[in-house]
Amino acid sequence: MPTVILVRHGRSSANTSGVLAGRTPGVKLDDTGVQQATAVGERLAALPLAAIVTSPLDRCKQTAAAIAKHHSALRPATDRRLTECGYGDWTGQKIATLAKDPLWAVVQAHPSGVTFPNGESMRGMQQRAVDAIRAHDAAIAASHGENAVWVAVSHGDVIKAIVSDALGQHLDSFQRIVVDTASTTIITYTRTRPFLVRLNDSGSDLSSLIPKPPEKAKGRARKSGVQSSDAVVGGR
Repeated sequence: MPTVILVRHGRSSANTSGVLAGRTPGVKLDDTGVQQATAVGERLAALPLAAIVTSPLDRCKQTAAAIAKHHSALRPATDRRLTECGYGDWTGQKIATLAKDPLWAVVQAHPSGVTFPNGESMRGMQQRAVDAIRAHDAAIAASHGENAVWVAVSHGDVIKAIVSDALGQHLDSFQRIVVDTASTTIITYTRTRPFLVRLNDSGSDLSSLIPKPPEKAKGRARKSGVQSSDAVVGGR
């Protein structure tokens, strides 16, 4: 299946003010966030992207637009399933205040058991986000081939939850994962397992993601146009 580049939005005004923005409308990138979005757009410029899909929140749409600037044939598509977790009554509150709430300890140690007051469960957030990624991945495979590369722009907790699923980890382990603003996290889905290619990457060369011409591909699986699900013993 194709390779998805998960991009967290650039730094927002809420990130610097220590507020849990959640789905608060109108939260935009700050000056540093704009620079970060520009930089990640430049990093992805050389890749033949098949699609750009984004959360509907402004900070993600701004980041997606910076990526699309280098791909004139692409217009970012919005998918509500990639939106921020519904934090309910926690939305808009200071992180320092929330850290004193008894629910905070549960979010840290047992997120699969958390439903935010008047909000969404973290299990529900993971399920709809993973469903979105897999659905887009399958559609892109059908329209652009199994070696296609595409981008999904989303939020820290959402990307962490997708990574946790790709690693076959329980959601209760996802707080061990770090996803910085404007970082890229790369997953290749194959028929029997996902491969986490890169995590929280903010600067490396991404040219290795450019699909190789079919005649240069090695192995029966690649010659047939199907990504291999086998991990190479000893590393590749």
